[in-house]
Amino acid sequence: MHTMTIPLFPLDLVLFPRQHLELRVFEPRYKQLVEDCMLGDKQFGVCLINDNAEYILGWSTPHKVGTLAKITSCNDIGLDGLQLQLDVVGRNPFRIVDIINPSLPHPPEYDPLSVEGHQLVSEMNQKRSPGGKMYIQANVQMLPEIDGDVSLPAWENLVFLWKQNVTSHATSSDVSTHALDDVLNQYYLITDTPTTEYVYSLCALAASGPLDLQVLLESTTTDELLEKAMELMRRSGGDGSGGAHTHDDGSDTVLPD
Repeated sequence: MHTMTIPLFPLDLVLFPRQHLELRVFEPRYKQLVEDCMLGDKQFGVCLINDNAEYILGWSTPHKVGTLAKITSCNDIGLDGLQLQLDVVGRNPFRIVDIINPSLPHPPEYDPLSVEGHQLVSEMNQKRSPGGKMYIQANVQMLPEIDGDVSLPAWENLVFLWKQNVTSHATSSDVSTHALDDVLNQYYLITDTPTTEYVYSLCALAASGPLDLQVLLESTTTDELLEKAMELMRRSGGDGSGGAHTHDDGSDTVLPD
């Protein structure tokens, strides 16, 4: 399979193939990542942070399977140029073969949300390794995308399990089939021609957290994906709605509808 070296952006979310994601980037190492990508093929890897793994020079470690992201737009926010607004779309999944350490270890008491924190890492990197890459990179093996077609009966069964799950966890007796259909309509999940994208989106509504979705991303066939999706629907206690995330790693994200 094809291998390549890519920059990595560990986040507390999972990006699926063909899904869109908004990112607001303000931390120096990830602004460097974006600048490098814009000078190249505009691609980087999005990986869920692995909270159970050892840190990489003090920085968060990614899960082994992630998704290649393609930047579709990049704009400055405000006149100071301190923040970037990115729109990206997920492409192929990949598996990390080995990690390339960043040039800079995590400074003690580093605050990525402060101007002082930004100045600190920029100055440290210039002293330690001028021009060095402050972000994590990896040699990765590109994985084939799962076939996009899903049978209508399989999709209808997933929707039934989702509705059953939401109703069983509801604190109000007012949750009706009509109300749940409104939610599906809001997220464009009413369809007679389902694909894996619909499965990913429905599971995002059902998930209790990103680890539920990481399991789906690691699926290698449509059958495996559907099996894991059904397992999620049967045990999930998610609130049935999407949401936005704010991170302490130099970015804000808005999950796609």
